Amino acid sequence: MSDQGVDERAAVRAFRERAGLPGLIDVHTHFMPDRVLRKVWAYFDSAGPLVGRVWPITYRQEEDERVALLRGFGVRAFTSMIYPHKPGMAEWLNGWAAGFAARTPDCLRTATFFPEPGAEGYVREAVSGGARVFKAHVQVGGYDPNDPLLDRVWGLLAEAGVPVVTHCGSGPVPGKFTGPGPVRELMARHPRLRLVVAHLGMPEYTDFLALAEKYTEMRLDTTMAFTDFTAELAPFPGGGDALARLAGLGDRVLLGTDFPNIPYPYVHQLEALERLGLGGHWLRAVCYGNAAALFGVDEAAGAPGVAQGEDAGLTGS
Repeated sequence: MSDQGVDERAAVRAFRERAGLPGLIDVHTHFMPDRVLRKVWAYFDSAGPLVGRVWPITYRQEEDERVALLRGFGVRAFTSMIYPHKPGMAEWLNGWAAGFAARTPDCLRTATFFPEPGAEGYVREAVSGGARVFKAHVQVGGYDPNDPLLDRVWGLLAEAGVPVVTHCGSGPVPGKFTGPGPVRELMARHPRLRLVVAHLGMPEYTDFLALAEKYTEMRLDTTMAFTDFTAELAPFPGGGDALARLAGLGDRVLLGTDFPNIPYPYVHQLEALERLGLGGHWLRAVCYGNAAALFGVDEAAGAPGVAQGEDAGLTGS
């Protein structure tokens, strides 16, 4: 483990101690097949059109080292956010993610979908097989979440109560179907859907706050919000009203980071939330309690194998 890794673990541990946290649960982390992840990194390196700016990747370690890093940070449960950009990918990605979760017990088994014939079948299979969270990327996929091919998928997930982390805001650059309009239509048809709006819906923060206030099963994740990097691109509204509304939704805000595809150290996301000054209860709920309740993570032991994993992270790699 490099000196940088040791220092990072110490910084995250200090944050957890200040906040009185038993650990962290991160609902927005990316683990993918190696060749897919490297293509994602190459896209970020090129500042592609969906990125729009220079975006250095902080954590390019091999998969086992990245898992050890999260465990060393005290992350007790995390996800393997996967997403297809074309038909024919989703079912294959789901198979890979099932295998990753099987060998990584602190990963919440993740799955995905795309508007295509057969989507309902492989989503049903993933749910039956134990998928605990889904990822939908409206921007990268370039699809309308209200595509008729997905209507039974959303209905199935709403009925099963399985959360769907969804990139539906127009950041970092708008897509054809991003923004609050399509989500407003979707939630009107499936009001019990546990839609988790990624990135707090940036830059349409207030629109997505309003939707979360209306639909009690809707949630928001903090991914990249309030960091210095994002403040340059899509700052959260000032003036206090939006922040007060976010505080009021404190039981439905979940920690997300975008690890490993972030252009700053992991601890910066945590400190950015801490400096909001919304209080220890809010911070503990966001960084652990809300996701623990949603996914049934036991506070004493965390997800299976995690307590051992954090210790292993101290000596691994």
